Amino acid sequence: MSHASELIETDIETYLKQHEQKDLLRFITCGSVDDGKSTFIGRLLHDSALVYEDQLAAVQRDSSRYGTTGDEVDLALLVDGLQSEREQGITIDVAYRYFSTDRRKFIIADTPGHEQYTRNMATGASTAQLAVILVDARSGIQVQTRRHSYICSLLGIRHVLLAVNKMDLVDWDQTTFEAIRTDYESFARRLGIPNVRCVPLSALKGDNVVRRSNNLHWYDGPTFMELLETIEVKADRNLDDLRLPIQTVVRPSHEFRGFAGTLAAGIARPGDPVVALPAGTQSHIERIVTHDGDLDYAFAPQSVTITLTDEIDVSRGMLLSSPKRPATVADALDARVVWMAEQPLLPGRQYDIKLATATVPAVIEQIHHRIDVNTLENCPTDSLELNEIGLCRVQLSAPVAFDPYDEIADTGAFIIIDRISLHTVGAGMATRQATETPGTEKDVPRRQPLLTKTQRAGQKGQRPCTIWLTGLSGSGKSTLANALEQALFRRGYHSYLIDAGNIRHGLSHDLGFSRDARAENIRRIAETATMFVDAGLIVVCASLSPYRDDREMVRERLEPGEMIEVHVDAPVELCRERDSDDIYSRADAGEIHGLPGVDITYEAPAKPEVHIDSSAIDVDESVEKILQVLKEKGVIRL
Repeated sequence: MSHASELIETDIETYLKQHEQKDLLRFITCGSVDDGKSTFIGRLLHDSALVYEDQLAAVQRDSSRYGTTGDEVDLALLVDGLQSEREQGITIDVAYRYFSTDRRKFIIADTPGHEQYTRNMATGASTAQLAVILVDARSGIQVQTRRHSYICSLLGIRHVLLAVNKMDLVDWDQTTFEAIRTDYESFARRLGIPNVRCVPLSALKGDNVVRRSNNLHWYDGPTFMELLETIEVKADRNLDDLRLPIQTVVRPSHEFRGFAGTLAAGIARPGDPVVALPAGTQSHIERIVTHDGDLDYAFAPQSVTITLTDEIDVSRGMLLSSPKRPATVADALDARVVWMAEQPLLPGRQYDIKLATATVPAVIEQIHHRIDVNTLENCPTDSLELNEIGLCRVQLSAPVAFDPYDEIADTGAFIIIDRISLHTVGAGMATRQATETPGTEKDVPRRQPLLTKTQRAGQKGQRPCTIWLTGLSGSGKSTLANALEQALFRRGYHSYLIDAGNIRHGLSHDLGFSRDARAENIRRIAETATMFVDAGLIVVCASLSPYRDDREMVRERLEPGEMIEVHVDAPVELCRERDSDDIYSRADAGEIHGLPGVDITYEAPAKPEVHIDSSAIDVDESVEKILQVLKEKGVIRL
């Protein structure tokens, strides 16, 4: 469906050329039952003059039979196409609609709000770049709102437009809107969603959907359509790491052998080196072939056929990758799984896993935990029920190539298929967790050193431990950590300083700043700190580490009493003043994402061994306060 353009009648070729060059935005509408999703989409299409006359006439006829808006036209019927949907007044299936405006082309997926059909919502979200989440102004944030938001964050959707609908039913009250916005933005920060915009509206009346509302005089932001037309999503694409899952081998004659597929990430150019995974054989791109001729380059998400300079073995299910930053190859992976079947997910049962173009038998070896979508807490469980989400270990029958989902979605997503019914029973998103491959940790025995930690510490005359300094960027962690190590050195103690910023340049140079990447970074620092503690040293570690779960993981890796948590506390305003690296200003400008205190919430320690208010006491006083605690715990002797 296209907008009404005068060029259609006067110069169709110019119109079609302009239409081809428009940017395409795929978005999803979701939320709880009766939040007004279908009515919102109908209003969006109707007020944008994107409904054909015969469609409107049919809806007018059906409104008298199925409508819920009295004598007015029920615009929800434009997208509720199934008879059962119209009879019940709910969305069951995913309804896709295509439309365009002067600025942009859109594919919209109207997804069900009922908990029973959460799996359909996940299907619609899997290809979306943006999520429109509707909330009934009378009810506020519901469980299903949180579940849908969590699934959107799992699926890598970085842009959320929160539509606070039915404002007419709360008398256009600004306080109600602000309370809902504050509640949702707080939840979104915990999910790591970097871009949230909130709009008050009434889909039934048409206020603020396409046209500005006189009833919402206190709101001076853009309308919903203006946001849809202007929000920038192109920067989300990964064009750095080449990934081409092989869909088929093109062999029309003995003179041509090409490998066809859709680029999942990166840019391909003739002459570029590639590695075929999981085999590991290398070659170079010779040609990029299309129906209209060879290309000088191709980029995601184009579908292409490429030829290689060498006759290497490449077949369907393999992945052509950049050799500089190749995909991970493993026969096991950890993944967040959304379970979509009536029968629960039980460890030990065999399934088929389809990841990109590869399909391999697999077993869900272990369910690490279930995720409570309300509190985001990890809950122990032995199974996953319908619509539940959990972190699982998946054991594959053969090695496959994959990436963490939050880095490259198309090579990190997979579906779980029942081997008897062939139904899709689950969807998974690979995480950057420790994986097992043949010849690694499963098969290598752990050997104990002859010297013990006690012997090494006794030689140095000290009790080893890890002093973990956590706090916002700019709170003074690194400054305090350096001063503390110098004080220990002057007193004759053997210590080592680990600064998390320096770890990012070496041991963790391959990690980003997503929730999973942060967890992996802390795991690596914890492993390093544990080794230093085993060597009998006092480890001073300065790490932002914004999540309590990650810091608790460090504590669990050490023996009781070996971790001393120090909260270096300072107001974010003071941290901004101290920001010599311009981190906060870059986050405000959108150059970096996921900065605690800006994009995500910093979870302060509940009961740290030491609390330092760096806005109230200086570095020397802070060092003395920590040393006193170390003396009380028997780590040092002052």
